[in-house]
Formats: sequence, C-alpha cells, structure tokens
Amino acid sequence: MEFTELADYPIPAGVLTEWLPCAAEDAWRTDPRPVSHVHEAHLRRTAGSRYGDVPDAWLGTAFEVRGHLEPEPFRRALERWIDRHEPLRSHVTLSGDAAAGGAIRRTTPAGAVSVRFIRHLPSAPDDICEHLEQLLADCTEPHTWPAYVFATLEPEDVDASGPSFTVFFAADHAVADAYSVVLVAHEITALYEQERTGRPAGLFPVGSYIDFGATERADAADLAGDHEAVRIWRDALTAGGGGMPEFPLPLGPRPAGASPQRRLSVRMLDDDRANRFAARCREAGHGFLAGTLACLARAAVELAGVEQFRTIAPAHTRSGPMWAGALGWFVGLRPVEIDTTGTADFATLAARAGAELRRTRASARVPFDLVGELLGIPMRPRFLVSYMDIRFVPMAAQWPQWNARTLRSRSYTHDVFLWFNRSPKGVNLAGRFPDTPTAAANVPPFVERVRTLMHEVSEDREWDTPERGNRGAPTTGR
Repeated sequence: MEFTELADYPIPAGVLTEWLPCAAEDAWRTDPRPVSHVHEAHLRRTAGSRYGDVPDAWLGTAFEVRGHLEPEPFRRALERWIDRHEPLRSHVTLSGDAAAGGAIRRTTPAGAVSVRFIRHLPSAPDDICEHLEQLLADCTEPHTWPAYVFATLEPEDVDASGPSFTVFFAADHAVADAYSVVLVAHEITALYEQERTGRPAGLFPVGSYIDFGATERADAADLAGDHEAVRIWRDALTAGGGGMPEFPLPLGPRPAGASPQRRLSVRMLDDDRANRFAARCREAGHGFLAGTLACLARAAVELAGVEQFRTIAPAHTRSGPMWAGALGWFVGLRPVEIDTTGTADFATLAARAGAELRRTRASARVPFDLVGELLGIPMRPRFLVSYMDIRFVPMAAQWPQWNARTLRSRSYTHDVFLWFNRSPKGVNLAGRFPDTPTAAANVPPFVERVRTLMHEVSEDREWDTPERGNRGAPTTGR
C-alpha cells in the first residue's frame, strides 16, 4: 500500500458525500483516564498554530468498494466502527494546569455517536480534490471533536469492472498512527458488507488506546534521569557534534513563509527482490530494517563521507494482542548511530545496524516527549527512517484491486522523513524533504543510491571499498 498525499491519488469527476459524526451534548461524560504523553505533547505543540513545526497534522486512507453506494448500510457501518474504537468517541482539551494533569478528557459510550451525511452536486476532479483537501484539514483539527472525518466519491463514469465508490478517511495523528490507518479499509468494508447482507464482519476484539495511554503514563510516573532510555537519548544527543540526527547532506536554508515540503514515492524493490533482500539480511543474522539501515549508512558514506550514520527510527509499542488492531498512536522513537569506519561489506554494516537496534530498544518503550522533559531539551525528529511490514494485515492482497492508499497531510517542516513500507507487492519508499534547490539536488539522488544498493544486496553482489563523499552530490548550503 503506497503512502502518499491526496494530490497524488486519482480522483475522477463524480458526486462527493461528507459523512460527519455527531453526538448530543448530554452524551459526554468526564473521563478520569489520563491522556498519553504523546497525545498531550501533540496538543501543546499545535495549540495556537495551524502550521507549526508539527511533522504530521493528519493521516488517512483511500480505497474503493465495489458496487453502488448504499447510504443507510454505509452510515450504520461507520457508526459500528466508531463504537468499535473508543478513541473515536473521546475528546481531550488542555487544562493549562500541568500540576492537575494538564488535560481533561470527555468520552461518550458506545451507541452515542451518530453519522449524518451531506451529498454534493456532481463536480469536476479539480473541484473535488480542492474540496477534499479543505474538508480533511478542517475536520481533523486536534483541539476539536471529532478530529476525524469520512467522505465518499461516486464517479460519473463506470468502468468495465462495474460500479464502485471511493472511501476517504482522515484523522488527527493523536487518533491514529500509520499502522492504524492501514487497517481501516478492511474493517469498514467488512462492516459495510455486514450491514448490507447480514454476513458477520468477523472482526476480532480490540483494546482501547485510552487504556493503553493511561497504563503507559502510570508506568512512567517514576521515570528518572538515570533510566536506561533517558541515558540512551542523552548519549545520542551529545554524539556527532550534539543535537538530533540530521540528514547527512545539506538541505539549504529554510524557505521563507509556510512552504509545503516536497514529496517523493519510489518503488525500491518488487516482491521477488524484497524476498531475496530479506534472505541476505537473515544470512547476516539480522532483520529487514537492519539491512535497510545498512544501505542508508553506505549511501551516506559514499555521498557525504560520514563516519557515523545517525537517524531516528520509530518502533511500535503494540505490546499485546489487544493492541494489534486498536486505533491510536502506538509509536516510540529511538536514536540510531552506525559506525561506518573500517568496513566495506553489507553483512558487517547490517550486523552493526542490528546491534544498534538492540542497544537502543529500551529508548522506544519510553514516551519520547517525557524523555525530552526529563532532559530539559526540546526534541523533534529532524531525520527519520521508518520501516513497516504490512504484508500480513487482513486483506492486504486485495489492496491493488481496491486502489487502496494510505494518505498523509502536507507538512511544512525543514526535515527529511523516509518511510519504507513492505507490502505483498514489494517495498515502497515515501519521502518528504524541504522545498529548497539544495534539498532537491541531494535527497532524491540519496534515495536512488539506497535503491541501487538494495538491488545489489538482493542480487548477492558484494560492495567495493567505499570512497567517501565522491559521487558529486552538493555538500554546501545547509
């Protein structure tokens, strides 16, 4: 499933319908469960500024459903899905009093949220895309409820495969992480079929991220500066000249004003090459992420001449079966530093990457924002490399048939984020980088070199001794 922006999703002429959750004022109850650290920090970062230095405002998905849209079954399916995931029925506001907990939560019981719909007149593709962009941005604001929205698009023209309609869903990051939105297509499709035909959706029970966040906060209540996770981060921030890891090549000065980042999407490996790459990683005694980091480190050596490759790597915090299909922000962050000196071969770099991932594992289990509070340092990822294997998500094999994509909002930061996603079709990379000539000259060639290195590994080709920083990428103008 490709991770992209709405502007890159094919939108035909047709009829757009907005599906809007609502709840009566007397349905809300004060909820004593505390908010997770990452949720509270997200609210504080976004308070008073729509386009602040927040890496992501919303995440979402788009997918097609075969057949004509049946409004009432679809409406009921959305209501059943909202009942299934408690965070969709809960809202947090900042209290301004950190000593009192910092935030106030209100929650509605299952069955209290209804969905109404607004059907628009037939429109052209550009008009629909513009309307959707505004709808998804306005209805996923983190300080209001609901911080999520649904829409459907019924195309004017019916292709040879028969009628279909497209479902769009977007939510503020505090409601859903990237893995959460990967699950949406299957769950909503299954619930819609249940409402249409009576056939059970067969969805397994899930836990509530609200409970997870409360437990996480309780577990971290006594965290101190000598905790292993805090020590790992403290050491990482003093390495490599100090500060958060940054992209190894220059990005140029930050553009004046609110300039959205550039985006890229690259097919890194088809399924056959991905399987062979994975086999090489196993031969080296490590996993796919370690092998990917080895290729990134090697590219950094060749293009930037670095001796220490540094980045930030997310890791999921879904620690039990009840969280496997839950909607929420189950993501921790860990620093990664790979020594590239004295080595030329893939196996050695993969081993160093694997050892580093083991060494820093504990740092991803502690809320990133809490570590920043304990260290007294504002922390924000500047160069992030994510890997997610989504081959075994329910109905993953149907994603191409459904034209399913994960969506992300525009971003206005001066950072580089690279997301590697492995699906049944292979490995796709989605990237973001600043809208500067320097970044445009450096980031895509870096990604292309990583792609070439991954191909070489999949072909069982050995790497030559690297010549550091010799491939002609610009090296000035940060």
